[in-house]
Amino acid sequence: MLACLDLEGVLLPEIWIKFAEKAGIEELKLTTRDIPNYDDLMQGRLKILKQHNLKLHDIQAVIETLSPLDGAQEFLSWLKSEFQVIILSDTFYQFTGPLMKQLDYPTLLCHKLIVEADGEISGYKLRQQDQKTKAVKALQGLNLQVISAGDSYNDTGMLQQADAGILFCPPENVIREFPQFPVATDYDQFKELFLQTREALLKGH
Repeated sequence: MLACLDLEGVLLPEIWIKFAEKAGIEELKLTTRDIPNYDDLMQGRLKILKQHNLKLHDIQAVIETLSPLDGAQEFLSWLKSEFQVIILSDTFYQFTGPLMKQLDYPTLLCHKLIVEADGEISGYKLRQQDQKTKAVKALQGLNLQVISAGDSYNDTGMLQQADAGILFCPPENVIREFPQFPVATDYDQFKELFLQTREALLKGH
């Protein structure tokens, strides 16, 4: 049985929020919790970076100061002992290097930034549209059962596609709109929900 996890907000802090705090740019704090349409969100971010002449290395310098969420490393280690684990994220490979090392290099599927020679981020390349949901569907096509977990709007597609879904520390609006998913507010509850969900799925077969 596979566990498919979101990255930011589940194992890592929200990278854009941390960078926004460091750069003092309030608009960069917006995430898919605020703007569900990912392209709208990213185009806005790229425009702000250009306005402020901020380059990839400026963001990477902040990322190198970050650590996984408190308890995330232990949780992920436990999860890998119980399930096969794949991280499905809408972040970018150019952001994740130092943080993946701290998480002991889990399997990660995400997107790529388009970066010019001077370090300007001029665009981005999605691995594919709605990649989280499509990845879960493809894994199910290999006759695998999937439990998906995430914290935000852009995770709800893969939660609905999966054999079962779990929300981790989501905002109230997501809880209200998706009441069918159980909610964990800390890693101990998260572990418990994964075990309960696996048991329920196994009983169903």
